[in-house]
Amino acid sequence: MNKSILVTGGLGYIGSHTVVDLITKGYKVTIVDNLSNSRIEILSNIEKITGILPDFIQANLIDYSKIENIFSTNNFDTVIHFAAFLFVDESVEKPLDYYENNLISLINVLKAMKQNKVEKIIFSSSCTVYGNPVSFPVTEETPITKASSPYG
Repeated sequence: MNKSILVTGGLGYIGSHTVVDLITKGYKVTIVDNLSNSRIEILSNIEKITGILPDFIQANLIDYSKIENIFSTNNFDTVIHFAAFLFVDESVEKPLDYYENNLISLINVLKAMKQNKVEKIIFSSSCTVYGNPVSFPVTEETPITKASSPYG
């Protein structure tokens, strides 16, 4: 198989579990994480579980020159984007930080993907985008209402 996947936020909880699964399925994984919501020790835990140490780049995705360099020096088939701030209460306290990190980082990844002809992305989102749903369970068919926080 040997497809190469970039996992942004790959040392976070969901990202690291995804990385383990990808490696055990034979994918070559590169992790980009700024360690704001994760710990570097997770990298060695991934190696202990899989027997493989994935490539790791510590970088903040709001720095476009860094992300462009990462893409131009690698050959990714797909991106899985987990890198985002994730606390609803904090997003209300610091909305501009959330908009800057969560939107600009995504835009930078998309621009670098386009520049380097990477056409596949899996975008990790939250059901928070559905606002306060009127019924449960929330599905893709659930109407989207006004977001209740900058995170949403």
